[in-house]
Amino acid sequence: MAYDGLMTYRVVTELQALVGGRINRVHQPYSLDLMIQVRSNRQSVQLLVSANAMYARLQLTDNPTKNPQEPPMFCMMLRKHIEGGFITAVEQVGRDRVIVLSIRSRNELGDEENKKVYIELMGRHSNVVLTNEDGKILDAIKHLPPSQNTYRTIMPGSDYLLPPAQDKCDPLTEREAGLKRIDWNAGKLDKQLVASFAGLSPQIAQEIVHRAKLPNRASIEEAFVSVMADLEGPYVFQQLTSGKERFSPIVLTSGEIASEERYETSKEVLDRFFYEKANRDRVKQQAHDVERLLKSELEKNLLKRKRLLDDLKGTERSDELQKYGELLTTYLFQLEKGMTVAHVVDYYDEEGGMIDIPLNKLKTPNENAQAYYKKYNKLKVAKVEVQKQIELNDAEIEYLETLVAQLDVASPADIVEIREELAEGGYMKQRSQKKKQTKKVSLEAYTSSTGTEFFVGKNNTQNDYLTFKFARRDEIWLHVKDIPGSHVIIRSSEPDETTLLEAATVAAYFSKARASSGVPVDYTKARYVKKPSGAKPGFVIYTDQQTVYVTPDERLVKSLQQ
Repeated sequence: MAYDGLMTYRVVTELQALVGGRINRVHQPYSLDLMIQVRSNRQSVQLLVSANAMYARLQLTDNPTKNPQEPPMFCMMLRKHIEGGFITAVEQVGRDRVIVLSIRSRNELGDEENKKVYIELMGRHSNVVLTNEDGKILDAIKHLPPSQNTYRTIMPGSDYLLPPAQDKCDPLTEREAGLKRIDWNAGKLDKQLVASFAGLSPQIAQEIVHRAKLPNRASIEEAFVSVMADLEGPYVFQQLTSGKERFSPIVLTSGEIASEERYETSKEVLDRFFYEKANRDRVKQQAHDVERLLKSELEKNLLKRKRLLDDLKGTERSDELQKYGELLTTYLFQLEKGMTVAHVVDYYDEEGGMIDIPLNKLKTPNENAQAYYKKYNKLKVAKVEVQKQIELNDAEIEYLETLVAQLDVASPADIVEIREELAEGGYMKQRSQKKKQTKKVSLEAYTSSTGTEFFVGKNNTQNDYLTFKFARRDEIWLHVKDIPGSHVIIRSSEPDETTLLEAATVAAYFSKARASSGVPVDYTKARYVKKPSGAKPGFVIYTDQQTVYVTPDERLVKSLQQ
């Protein structure tokens, strides 16, 4: 895990600025996430505490969250005991991923009390525990009864015990002692470093070995000192050529690095790495049934399209049947009842060749001709109907693919609107039978580098509202060409080139082509965008467009968001 003891050390060092700060409010936006609002040094900051197994961390953040209408019990307990209190200390336990927030607050009688919040960032064992000054557990975000762990019981009323200590050396203060534990002839130096030093992740250990080049005491010690010194430098976010992403409290040189971004604060690098991933994970959890439904409907419609194309292929004989009927009508005088084949001149053939037409010997020549005409008319009608069904089916596939693309970029709040749209369309049942309340549609707002605002719709409800109610007629509307994606409106009738390209980049990012380069984005005035009668939500047609080509850039998109 990249959020190791050294990352914890740097985060805790930065959070010393919160000592003396007042806790104004506590929220629990998700079951394992807390947002603590602290007023410190004349400004309010948000302290995010996550016990999520995949994304456990402690950090400052500027990213907004939406809170549930009714706070969970643990949130209520924290509000009761630490809201209005002052942070007296932020400490790391040894070099482990355990942080202690010490808080001085007043009880209901006005007496001062000291509380502690223990934040344990240990993967699936992560937890947040509130205790009183005597070390008694008041509550925890995860309960751990004796039946699950005989060493530590995390239940209200139990004595709090720290996670079992490991016999490891502190890499910041006990370098010599730790290196003495290394067997220089045993190999696997990175694993030995992890086993010898507390808070040292495999990632940092591999960096030490990479910098050392030679597997001996002198080179390893020199590299070790170099790495520890880099804890005073920038944080790094890197993308590897394999597609994997990583972050670190130091600049890493090991591995095949495709791109690198450096940051001055832990808040920036942790938001860069975790925010989108955590949101995607929450969306996946909340929208699991929606995703399954859309994929099932899409598979059914793709199969239906294959069958319709087969049916269309079957109607291709209609011209041949018409020709048989006309030829038989022309040569009726040459034919007799009882014949099985009509061998006649094909006057449609430029060379005047002969053609054999199968006949039903039980029918007269005229009846055979009429039978071919009847089959021809039937296939002609069927062809028109099949083509119509193919068009409707293609529109359905495009609609479903648009929803699938929207799921890929949706926030947890967007899922609610997508679910409501599917319920209104008859694809799934309403979760609640309560009378639907008209609510204001929320749009994501952006500001270009030159100061012009533009807005994005991330689902069909938002797209229809943005394009047909929010936009003014001469403002610029954008959409990725022939690909499912978001509608974008620039709050200008004549935007500068920078604004146009940045808005197009955002449109490309919130589309099915977000991982592509050179994405074509159409733009036109909102007045030229129309919704056909009876069209699906989000579907539009437009004219008078021009096209620009852009490459989606996540970092640029995040920097432009308001």
